Amino acid sequence: MLQGAILLACIGWGITFGLEWGNFWIKIGCTVAVITAYALYFRRPRIRCSLTEASIGLASAVLLYGIFWAGHILSASIVPGAHAQVGDIYGLGAGTRRLWILLLLLFVTGPGEELFWRGFLQEVLMERWGRRRGFLAAVALYGGVHVFSMNVMLIGAACVAGTFWGLLYLWRRRLAAPIVSHSLWSAFIFGVVPIR
Repeated sequence: MLQGAILLACIGWGITFGLEWGNFWIKIGCTVAVITAYALYFRRPRIRCSLTEASIGLASAVLLYGIFWAGHILSASIVPGAHAQVGDIYGLGAGTRRLWILLLLLFVTGPGEELFWRGFLQEVLMERWGRRRGFLAAVALYGGVHVFSMNVMLIGAACVAGTFWGLLYLWRRRLAAPIVSHSLWSAFIFGVVPIR
């Protein structure tokens, strides 16, 4: 079950980033739909979205956006060609209307990734290896699948965001706040106010 999930994620991200044909957003949407279905087949988490969880999700999305804005400012002095790599990330969606990107991120990839990466994979790893080691393994795997992008900035961004949402899940032990956070943050950073 666990090995199958990791293999499926690697194949999905490998196809999404490795194959040049096709629309990036459709490929990532399909990948997330497949891994979400896999996760839900083995584990059906209950998602109770209260006002508290929604508020925490919203506040954490704003905080993470601020972290990324600060990281964008600092990255040019740390990573050679950082801004060009960020431009390459946004270039993946060239030719796709922002509204479609926004809707896909809000309703498919944001919720689906949290169901898979935190609600399934991180939870299973924490059950097997304990909270700290399971959390660290989940972060490493989330960052690791982004290696297929061959983009240092995207890999780093995935590690930062994966750590952030993993900690949020570790703190709340509920999926509602991470789902709200991931969905709003990704929709905003790609579909509303990109950081360039």
